[in-house]
Amino acid sequence: MARVGYLGPEGSFSHEAASTLENVEGIACGSIPEVLVGVSNGSLDLGLVPLENAIEGTVSATIDGLVFDNDLVIEREIVLPIHLHLLAKRGVSPSSVTKVLSYVHALEQCRGYVATLPLATTEQATSTSQAAREVAESNEPWAAVGSLMAARLFGLEAIANDIEDHRGNATRFVLVGREVIASPTGNDRTSIVCFQDADRPGSLYAILGRFAARDINLTKLESRPTKQGLGDYCFVMEFEGHVADDVVADCLADLQAHLTRVKFLGSYPVVGEGAQVRREEVGEARRSASEWIESIRSRVRP
Repeated sequence: MARVGYLGPEGSFSHEAASTLENVEGIACGSIPEVLVGVSNGSLDLGLVPLENAIEGTVSATIDGLVFDNDLVIEREIVLPIHLHLLAKRGVSPSSVTKVLSYVHALEQCRGYVATLPLATTEQATSTSQAAREVAESNEPWAAVGSLMAARLFGLEAIANDIEDHRGNATRFVLVGREVIASPTGNDRTSIVCFQDADRPGSLYAILGRFAARDINLTKLESRPTKQGLGDYCFVMEFEGHVADDVVADCLADLQAHLTRVKFLGSYPVVGEGAQVRREEVGEARRSASEWIESIRSRVRP
């Protein structure tokens, strides 16, 4: 079985996401960088890390680890609905909680609820399950923001349920490996990073124009500091299609040759049906256009 690292300890949302994988051995790690480094050095076969949350957006530790610190490839994505609960020992009530611990993103996702607790301060933990463990080991009236799985594992009770500030909360996790690119399915997404040689007017427009000219639909565009100096940014981009598609390969080659340095982060199956419908529409439009131009070229005099 493949050894798959995830942000531990057991009971984290990463653990829940990893439990949906078949024929793998889950390995709890202390941090997201530890997961990514483990895959890079071969001590882990794969890593499952949170990439994006519906409320808080991109998980910086993951995207920066993929962009700057490791040469890994996204092979798959998993979308996990997230429900946050206030976990504490038996007998502790929300009004008596003096400290709330959790991972930074979880705390932000329920900031409004936590503000209603009259005595509580907040403290960041390395993961939601690590917060649950610390609460279980403490004799203080503390609480953790985490999952029901964590409550069961560490002997806690959910003293308040579904405390996230917005409904429809979900986290997108990605499975990363060292070299293998997932096979095209017809419903795929590609992730890349574009590094500009120089900041000049129209540079982003020129990059985006390559995608627009080929009817490639961008699903995400985010600037990230390159850590080389203030005002120096790169662009993380996601778009519909697979590197095995001729139109995608042509676009990436064009970018690399003329505009920017491209780091390839992976082509992988998409969760959901929207991209498939869009690609079928684009494919049909391209076939029709090809037939039209060929009908004209066939009339060229020999």
